[in-house]
Amino acid sequence: MADLRPYLDAATRVNTRQSYASAIRHFEVEWGGHLPTTADSVARYLADYAEQHSINTLRQRLAALANWHIEQGFADPTRMPLVRKVLKGIRALHPAVEKQAIPLQLTELGTVADWLDTAGSLAEQNDDRLRTLQYRRDRALMLLGFWQGFRADELTRLRIEHIDLRLGEGLTGFLPRSKTDRDNHGRTFKMPALSRWCPIDAVQAWIAASKRTEGPLFVAINRWGKLGETPLDVDSIVPILRRAFAQAGLSQAHAYSGHSLRRGFANWANASGWDLKSLMVYVGWRKVDTAMRYMDASVPFLPISTNLQTAATPALPTPR
Repeated sequence: MADLRPYLDAATRVNTRQSYASAIRHFEVEWGGHLPTTADSVARYLADYAEQHSINTLRQRLAALANWHIEQGFADPTRMPLVRKVLKGIRALHPAVEKQAIPLQLTELGTVADWLDTAGSLAEQNDDRLRTLQYRRDRALMLLGFWQGFRADELTRLRIEHIDLRLGEGLTGFLPRSKTDRDNHGRTFKMPALSRWCPIDAVQAWIAASKRTEGPLFVAINRWGKLGETPLDVDSIVPILRRAFAQAGLSQAHAYSGHSLRRGFANWANASGWDLKSLMVYVGWRKVDTAMRYMDASVPFLPISTNLQTAATPALPTPR
């Protein structure tokens, strides 16, 4: 008889399974709840943590409890009016401003891209395989992530065999799945070649340096310069970016997050005159409110077409 578990597991993203498991442990172990539970217990659980956790965290805990009950064949207590009313009251009494990631501005993107390019070339001249690979990978990761508005988890799902590179023209790729792609249909994306800080050139340089023709596009590199066979862990994306930002001399490099690339691109596109529909189609957003959360009209960006040609190259720290 065929084993259903691999297919059942594949239907839910790894991050979701892990966060649900953590939420269930919190309910049972830290709070002392019992499963299956009741609407009254769920409401008291929410009230006990109303001042400690954000409304988004509480909603995630509710989603985990709902999922557990549905999978086990029990009635879902989180849908009861009592729970919904308590959650609404918490939102009213404990309002919180949603924290936004710092957007990576175009000039900052250029500073880091130029530093990584110079550092990668020097490492290659010195036959330093480890740093050559690191700098080439990190540059491709950053530029592709910025210009396509990718999430960190989306970058880890890209595969070499799903990418068609045409130097001087552009790139066509396939993303197998994403957060908004609930049915795992995947989507095709296209990117044009750019005159400066080009993701096409960066990806080509990384693939050439790695000497690979298939497998995950972005993989780990150990201290001896050996490449991993599995995709980068999603939790490693932010440390990689922060390290590159710090090496290139960006102030407060530690303050950037996995959404900084996407927010940076969204703000640049908005300032450059993209209409909202075009931006949503390009990035893959399905809801207007999702797109609007990433945009800040006050962020100053340079238009790409002219300024990529004429903007002065920022002074770069010495590669190390």
